[in-house]
Amino acid sequence: MKRYVSLAAVLLSALLWYFGTGLHPLPGLVFLAPLPVLLMAPRVGAGTAFLAGLLAWCGSGLRYWPYFIDTIEQPVPVTVLLLGGTAAVFGGLVALTRALLLRGRTGLAVLALPAGWVSFEFLVSLGGQFGAWWSIAYTQFALLPLIQMAALTGPWGITFLIMLVPATVAVLVAPEVTGAQRLRVASATAALVVAVGAFGWWHLAVAPEQDTVRVGLLAVSQPPEYVPVDSPDGRDMVTRAVTEIERLADEGAQAVVLPEKAWTADESTLPLLSGPLTEIATRRNIHIVAGLVLIRGGTGVNAAIDYPSGAEYAKHRLIPGLEGDLEPGTGWQRVPGEPWALAVCFDLDGPGLVRENRHRGATLLLVPALDFTEDHWLHSRMAVMRGIESGVGIARAPQLGELVASDSRGHILASARTDVTVTRSVLASIPLSSGMTVYARFGDWFGWLSVALFAGAAVAAIGRRSASAPGRPEQVSATPQRASI
Repeated sequence: MKRYVSLAAVLLSALLWYFGTGLHPLPGLVFLAPLPVLLMAPRVGAGTAFLAGLLAWCGSGLRYWPYFIDTIEQPVPVTVLLLGGTAAVFGGLVALTRALLLRGRTGLAVLALPAGWVSFEFLVSLGGQFGAWWSIAYTQFALLPLIQMAALTGPWGITFLIMLVPATVAVLVAPEVTGAQRLRVASATAALVVAVGAFGWWHLAVAPEQDTVRVGLLAVSQPPEYVPVDSPDGRDMVTRAVTEIERLADEGAQAVVLPEKAWTADESTLPLLSGPLTEIATRRNIHIVAGLVLIRGGTGVNAAIDYPSGAEYAKHRLIPGLEGDLEPGTGWQRVPGEPWALAVCFDLDGPGLVRENRHRGATLLLVPALDFTEDHWLHSRMAVMRGIESGVGIARAPQLGELVASDSRGHILASARTDVTVTRSVLASIPLSSGMTVYARFGDWFGWLSVALFAGAAVAAIGRRSASAPGRPEQVSATPQRASI
């Protein structure tokens, strides 16, 4: 019977991970996803607990496998390492929670999973090639009061809370826990949840800034490949872009952002793009940010260029493999005379670049982008999360994705799906926030705090078993009868 119960727990957890994560997650499910295997953990052996966690998280891995392999063309070994490594981490944290419960370390048992998972996400963001892409914090974007926590802690605090809730429930019903311990654990977690909710509602209720910028996001139809600006298709795209920009300017646009890599150009052909865009930008007194692959001296960069100034920015973070023929940029670029910074797509997959721009005085990011159609929701919401973290507005214009304009609280002010077969645009007034968030000021303080908490939990798990709770016999802490999956 225990074998079937264990199997059912693994399958239920895997289903919750499957539907609660991925490119289009259902909000709320990841709060429940760890719970079935956590409930099982103190009632089975260590190896069984680890295996249960590993197999349960594979439900999420199944969602990502085709995206990594087919869509963004990552090597199989890299994908296996990322997905398999993540599953092993979750399995290890389930086993660690079990060990702490059996040693009577109830408080650390509650913290082990959230602190451990945040440590994993945070350290991957520092040393991995995908930045903060791998965080489960984005799965809860629909819960606006919750994601305001990013202004304090970055995505790490959201992840912590997601994992804290099931860890708390599991500890409350564990056979080793006393009534007094249950009361302390439940009270502490409830207080934290209430505090997070109160901050979220307060942050959303703060009066909006008075200064706004009217921004148009525009994606014109085009061939599926990058278009040389001197080709018939490239010239036609320029003409149609100018027509649409005229219309957006008539509607009050102060800036217009075009997609990433919409054209390819070198020094000899760039005037075919810069000439018309400079002319209309000067005549209509607006700024136009164009995305293109720019080749100079045999070296290509993924560029965003502001017109009429001609200020250039080269994308810092390049997608491994897909952009191996391009050179990463290292400079920072503001639109001359404005508190608006330039960035490109994948740059916003990590918090650091946005935070640095905020420190340099930027209150709005103008972001040419290029997505992969199926990831339109997740990738656009990652960018909006960066705005909440650092207190900046986001104007992101991808082809094959979703045009999104958002404020510093994560409100989606305008959006529209894009595709190479159609021309789409949106227009929004984006408030410019004058304040700097806690996260923008102090950076990844919560990530490092989680690393310290996890290190303490790990040390406690391998230390000697603590004294039994009052009134309970020593043998209660003995390893329970094992069950297998």
